Amino acid sequence: MKIKIISYISLFLFVQQAVAQTKVADNFFRDFSYEKAAELYQEALKKEDSTEYILKRIGDSYFNISKVEKAEFWYRKAIEKYPSIDSEYIYKYVQTLRSQKKYDLANDYLRNFKLKNNKDRRIKDIDLFNIENYNQLTNTEKVYVTIENLPLNTSYSDFGGYEHHNTLYYYSTWVKDSIVDEKDLYGWNNEPFLNIFEAETKIGQKAKTYGEPTKLNSSVNTVDDHEGLVTITNDGQTMYFTRNNVSKKDKRKYSKEGTSNLKIYKSTLSDNKWTNVTELPFNNDAFSCGAPALSPDNKTLYFVSDMDGGFGQTDLYKVTIKQDGTYGTPTNLGAEINTEGNEKFPFVAKDSTLYFSSDANLNLGLLDIFETNLLKIKKNDSTEVFIKNLGAPFNSPFDDFCYFVDSDTQTGYFSSNREGGKGGDDIYAFGKYQCKQLVSGIAYNKLSEEPLAKVNVSLLDINGKVIETYFTDKDGKYEFKAIGCDKTYTILGERVIYRPDKKEFVTSPADGETTTIDLHLDPLIIDNEIVINPIYFNYDKSFIRPDAAYELENVVAVLREHPKMIIKIESHTDSRGRDAYNLKLSDRRAKSTRDYLYSRGIENNRIQSAVGYGETQILNQCINDVKCTDKAHEENRRSKFIITNKYK
Repeated sequence: MKIKIISYISLFLFVQQAVAQTKVADNFFRDFSYEKAAELYQEALKKEDSTEYILKRIGDSYFNISKVEKAEFWYRKAIEKYPSIDSEYIYKYVQTLRSQKKYDLANDYLRNFKLKNNKDRRIKDIDLFNIENYNQLTNTEKVYVTIENLPLNTSYSDFGGYEHHNTLYYYSTWVKDSIVDEKDLYGWNNEPFLNIFEAETKIGQKAKTYGEPTKLNSSVNTVDDHEGLVTITNDGQTMYFTRNNVSKKDKRKYSKEGTSNLKIYKSTLSDNKWTNVTELPFNNDAFSCGAPALSPDNKTLYFVSDMDGGFGQTDLYKVTIKQDGTYGTPTNLGAEINTEGNEKFPFVAKDSTLYFSSDANLNLGLLDIFETNLLKIKKNDSTEVFIKNLGAPFNSPFDDFCYFVDSDTQTGYFSSNREGGKGGDDIYAFGKYQCKQLVSGIAYNKLSEEPLAKVNVSLLDINGKVIETYFTDKDGKYEFKAIGCDKTYTILGERVIYRPDKKEFVTSPADGETTTIDLHLDPLIIDNEIVINPIYFNYDKSFIRPDAAYELENVVAVLREHPKMIIKIESHTDSRGRDAYNLKLSDRRAKSTRDYLYSRGIENNRIQSAVGYGETQILNQCINDVKCTDKAHEENRRSKFIITNKYK
């Protein structure tokens, strides 16, 4: 009996110890100390059965620090053991799968999620969640962007690049002294607390350079709280930033979810120092407000919050900044942007394009960066709101956030904890550029194959608009630099007394390639004759058709180029039809041809004669009563423009 009592007592103490362990883990989880929380929850598992609560908490701990492989493992355990688990954990599990490019399995679970959450806006376009579209998001073939891991990045967490007046502001856990007391580490990631840094930026000959980073003064940066995510007014006098809503002097406050919150603060610049730090009035101890972003006119402040009344876990909001410096009532940006998930890190470009990060819609896993035209649409405007995933290289299977772009230069920054970085989070500089290629070639005399100088080569776009012209050099060479990639163009070569040549081509999607297009121009003067394509007349008619006029313009051009040249016109028919009839018809056609040249300003005395010879000068065997092909007869139907003098 004593043995049984001791066993029960031991079991009771063991369970109590496990419960205590879980409570300790909860405290660390509450304070965002996810690494420590995950360790303690797993210790609790050794002392009790794997409850749904603990499995979810371990998954959440790893999910919140982007350790997706471990998060996937624990979420899967929770889902398989507890089929009736909150479907939100199915979505988180999907995110870990997408983050590892397990798209087919992720889609299987998304369909399961949809059965329970048919109206969830995160999956409203679930039909687009296919391998083809995932691959399109990761494909950078036609994306012309350079990215660089900033030299300012450290082995710690660095994120949130925001440039203003040649100064880069960013947020880092880096400390100058590499030895850090453990009590000064933040439990989320075992790194020091975040502070706001600034570094001077300069445009060098080859690239942008950055000065030595320095912390903002102690009015903004505190010892035991996080500061970060700034936005600055156009005049550079007011800064909004984010901070924990606690300090060592305060009794720690927590939200209803059991985690400490964020608040937005304002600071003003005085004697080149940020001072007068004040809390914005719409902050609340019960929820978070953070990641402020100003509109281009500085009249509206956008931010993220998990306040009651939203659509999801975190939503994007806006608040009016009044002329007297007070603030209106925060307004949710609405269901067109916000979902049941997380929308975070807003940024508004100069053209009012809104950029933000979200774990919803078609994405590559965890947080992806999106853009939308929402802020450009005026009231009662019927324009449809679009939300576009920026895709690679901005987005990856990991967290991608804090997008900033200078619309004038198309350069900016984004942050990511993707593989290949220097620390936990890294800042990446990017530059958008136009893909450019070169097209070059040589213009030749088609008859002699000799290079032609002074050929007017034109580059035309797909609509026939002339973009640029170039005259070939003595070697017949031409080139056009900086033409677009993956586009259709036409190269047209023209020179008086030559028939134009044109070539249509499509450039490749790759930057920096060279396309070679040679041109071959037929000479219009061969020996003592102006040679053009056959000119055609309607049956039994002699008037000049538009297609014939087009060809006769070549004769006009030659005569204008050589004002002393005299020609005679001959018109010939084939042997079909009566001889006398063909003779009269060809003569009428010769004289119609002459009259057209007169109408184009060619003097009468420069056309010696215009005579029709009918079928009297057949060139081949196709005389009367000889059966010939149409092509053989065609050889005999011709107009000749014979030069009768020395014109040079």
